[in-house]
Amino acid sequence: MNNLIQKAVEICGSQVALAKAVGKTQKHVWNWINRDKRVPAEYVLLIEKATQGKVTRHELRPDIYPVETI
Repeated sequence: MNNLIQKAVEICGSQVALAKAVGKTQKHVWNWINRDKRVPAEYVLLIEKATQGKVTRHELRPDIYPVETI
C-alpha cells in the first residue's frame, strides 16, 4: 500500500504537493507512507483525482472500492 502512496507522491511532485491536493499536511502523507500504511477512506477519491487516475481508488482501498466484474 505504501508503494501506491509513494507513487501518488511522485506523480504530484512531492509529499507537500499531494498533501495540498487533498487538504492535509505533509505530516499526514508521511504518516500514510511510514506509519499507517493506508489512506483513510475520505482521501482516496481526492488522491485518484490528484494523480489524474494514475493511482486508482481500486488500488488504494480495494476493501472499499473493489474492482467490478461484469
